[in-house]
This record gives sequence, C-alpha cells and structure tokens, in this order.
Amino acid sequence: MVSWEKRISSFLHTFRLDRIKSKILAFALFATLIPCLTMGWLSYAYNKRFLQEKITQEMRNATSHTAQELQLWFKERFYDVRVFSSSYEVSENMEKIPPAPRASMEETPTLSRLRDYLKSVQKRFTDYEEFMVVDPDGEVVATSADQVGAVNLPPDWLERAINDKAIVSDAYWDKALKKPVVMIAETIKTADGHFLGVFAAKANFRRIDEILRRFSFGETGRLYLVDRDGLLIIAPEPLPLPFMTTALAPEKTQALFAKQASSLEYTDYLGRAVVGNLERLPPLDWGVVAAMERDEAYAQIVRLQGLTVVIVSVLLLGVGLIAYVLGVSIVSPLDRLTNGAAKVAEGDLEVDLPIFSRGEVGYMTRVFNNMVARLRQGRDELATINRTLQEKNKELETISVTDSLTGLYNRKHLMETLAHEVTRGQRYDHSLSVLMIDIDHFKKYNDTFGHLAGDRLLAKMARIFKESIRSIDYVARYGGEEFVVMLPETGSREAISAAERIRTRVVGETMIDSDETHSTTISIGVAGFPENGDTLESVVASADEALYQAKRGGRNRVVSARHQEKLDGGMLAMSRGLAEK
Repeated sequence: MVSWEKRISSFLHTFRLDRIKSKILAFALFATLIPCLTMGWLSYAYNKRFLQEKITQEMRNATSHTAQELQLWFKERFYDVRVFSSSYEVSENMEKIPPAPRASMEETPTLSRLRDYLKSVQKRFTDYEEFMVVDPDGEVVATSADQVGAVNLPPDWLERAINDKAIVSDAYWDKALKKPVVMIAETIKTADGHFLGVFAAKANFRRIDEILRRFSFGETGRLYLVDRDGLLIIAPEPLPLPFMTTALAPEKTQALFAKQASSLEYTDYLGRAVVGNLERLPPLDWGVVAAMERDEAYAQIVRLQGLTVVIVSVLLLGVGLIAYVLGVSIVSPLDRLTNGAAKVAEGDLEVDLPIFSRGEVGYMTRVFNNMVARLRQGRDELATINRTLQEKNKELETISVTDSLTGLYNRKHLMETLAHEVTRGQRYDHSLSVLMIDIDHFKKYNDTFGHLAGDRLLAKMARIFKESIRSIDYVARYGGEEFVVMLPETGSREAISAAERIRTRVVGETMIDSDETHSTTISIGVAGFPENGDTLESVVASADEALYQAKRGGRNRVVSARHQEKLDGGMLAMSRGLAEK
C-alpha cells in the first residue's frame, strides 16, 4: 500500500470511518454541514456586527443627546448663579456687612434684606434647594434656608474664586434636604473688583432625572450618571445602597471612559449583563452611561441562531437518512463478515461464517474463517505466555525498587520520590521534611551478635519505622544502617515531633539475640524544604548534617538542621552554633 493510502487509512480509522456505510454517511453529513455552518457563521457574524453597530449608534445618540441637555442645564445653572452673584442686592449688601462675628449680624437691616432676597429668588427657581452667601473665610453670611447648613464647596474654591473660575462641588447627599445636590458658586465682587466672597447655590437633580428618563430607549434601556471612579450619581431606579456608594467595577469604568466611541459588555451595578456606552460630561468629568440588557440587545441574534440551528438540523436529518439507506443497500452483503469480525474483536473465537458467495466477499469469508481457526489454536499458548511475562515483569519491577532485606524501598526509588516531591513543593509552594535515621552502634552490634542478628535488627527497625508513620509518609533504606523518612506537607516542628515519636518507640522495643535482652537507640537528623534547602541535594545534605550533629552530641537524639533543635529522652532544648560536618 502506498504511503498516501496508509495515511488516509490511519486517518479514517482514527475517526471510526473504516466501514463503507460510515464513510458514505460521514461524507453526506460533512457535505451538508460544512457549507451550512459556514454560511450560518458568516450570516451570524455579519448580523452581530451590524446589530452591535446599530446598538452602539442608538446608545451613542442617547448619551450624546443626554450629555448635550445636561451640559445646557449646567450652563444655565452657572449663568443663573453668575447673575445672582452680580446682583446689586448681593454685592451692595455684602459690601455693607462688616467682618464681625455672625451672631452680631442677625438683627442688622442689611443682613435681613440679603436673606429676604435669597429666599425670594429661591422660591422662583425650582432647580435650587438653597442659596447662600459665603465670605472669604468660608463662613455663611446669609442663606435662604431656615438654618445654616454645611458648606460643601470644593477644597480649592477660594483659589478658583479669586481667579474667576467656575466653582462646582462633587455630588453629595444633603442630610437636611434628604436628597442629592451639587453646589455651584460664583465670585462676588465690588464695582472696583474687590473680592467679597461667593454666591453658592444647591442645585437638585430633578431636571437631571427628567432628562435621563426622557432619553431612555428600548424596553430595558436606561441612562445614568457616574463619576470618574464609577460611583453612581443618579440612576432611573432606586439604588440598593446609600447615595454615592453604589459603583461599577473600576476596570469597567475605565474601559467605558476609554472606549466612548464603542459599546462594551459588562455587569452593571445590579448584577445584570448589559451592553453599555459612555459619553463624557465635561463640566464635572462625569459620564453619561446608556445601558441595555444583553438579552434584549442581542435578541435578534438569538433568534437567528435558533433559526440556523433548526435549518441545519433538518438538513442533516434528511441527508443523513438518505445516506444511511444508500449505505445499507451497498454494504448489506458485507454485514455477516462485519458482524463476525466484531465478535472476534470482542474475544469470541467460536465464529464460523457460512460461505454463500464465490466472489470477493466469499474469498474474504474463507480467509476470515481460516484466520479465526489459527487464532483459536494460538489463543491458549498466547495466554500462557502473557501470564508468565506479567508475573516476571511484576517481580522484576518489585526487585528494582525494593530493598530485599527490609522490604522497604531502596535508595534509587527514594531519590526519585524525593526529587518528585521537591519539584512538587517548588511548584505549589508546599513544605516537606526529611528524617535521616542511623542505628546507634550498629557496627558494634553486628560484631557482637553476628551479621544475621544485624540483619534481623535492620528488618525490625524497618517494621518499627513503617508502623510509626502516617499512610502518606514514606520510608526507605538509604544504605547500611541508615534509613530516610519523608514527611510530605509537614513543617519542621511537626517533623521533629514525628522523629521524637519514632525515637521513643525504638527505645521502648526490646531486642533479643543469643539469649541476651538489650535495647537499641537511634539518632535522627531533621531537615525541611525549603527552609534547609531548595533542592533535593541540599535538603538531604542538611538532614545528613543534622544526623552527624546528633551522633556527635551523644546519639539517641533528634537534631533539627534549621533550628538546631535537639530532643533527648522527650525533652526539647535549643542548641545553637553547631559546627559544619
């Protein structure tokens, strides 16, 4: 078979298209599916882009018109306040009022005329809640309200007033009025330009709310104002939190201010998935946001998706049915051979197909029957060979990683496991502790009782170590009379406690050799990852160094490489300045 045929055959086998019927069915489905999906996707992408542009344009129109109306409203308010501040009643009366304590001004005719003027003006202009005259010290000289309230002018109001710049505060909640307001102020000067103070007005949001509602669009479209930090200033529905505490996500606010020419999908302050657009409002660096719920914005796209799915599904069903009938009529003579092959593939070798045809199918059937007979003949032999190989492989694998004397893992398996755990600790920032254990005076024990007794002692130590650790811990023979215990997810203090538990258990065990009863002790060095090393070699070296310090310090003890902690007979003491090995 040429190379291209092999590649095609491998490709078809990967997708289970070996059967003729499957190939015919797959070809018919792909021939229908590809153009349908391509045209559907192109139509969807075009319509979505068109609809997005339409929605963006609609929202831009709404925000643009709203921003223009709001700018006009602010200009009118600035103009009103400028006219009031330049009024004769204000400037002349302010000039006559001496810079005395306010308590002494309560009964002066000048101050009374000024208050009457403020109240009369305030009654005629419904966009304002209060008028007040403020002196250069920031104290209220006169107000249209019954009581003097807080002056919420911006921090740089005096500098702006002296330089004849517009003064406007951030929106805030007036506790006395129980409504949101914004403070607008203009400079009060004498005819010769002497600065007397500012005329300030608390403007309410009644007209702003009317403007936002007037330019609302769609069933779920809404307009609201936000500041540069995303805090909501005014919205068409009651806000769930106190004034100027409900906010959009900071990153969404930045994106809205940055992408004023396009719409943006985000989650609004009520947790709704919306499509929004923002138009900056220059006087206060506010933003007019137009938002529409995403479901309404893309309703036409959803309907188009549903229609596309229905059309493609009907086409696929019809073409698939025709392809299936055609495939069955072509491959029916091969069904018996196919079914027989399937049974053999499932392990049934008792298949013997009848031969009715003398053509290609009949020849294939004879070859198939002969093949099955040979498979039956070699089945038992192959099964026997497989069982033998599996047993040998398992035995070899066990031998390669196990210490034959103690039944523990050997040094090779230990180092591989430690390397894996150190790598995992580096990746996930997990702790790891290593206990290096040495049997005290093992050589003397070996010389006194013989090598067989020494082997029994090593095996018993291995059993004690295995019984003294958790199921997730790991113990291996490092070499000679040295053992290593690995404690995953364990810090130094827990590791020292575990080491002391093992040491105490060994001390409590009784060894009997040559009718003599005696006890055996161990020395343990403790090191942790990453505090005593950030590599396999450094952690093992630290544990070995700690073990050396334990043996040099008198044996039968636990020494920590990090804190140089030494436990002797269950008592924990701190030891500093241990020498290097």
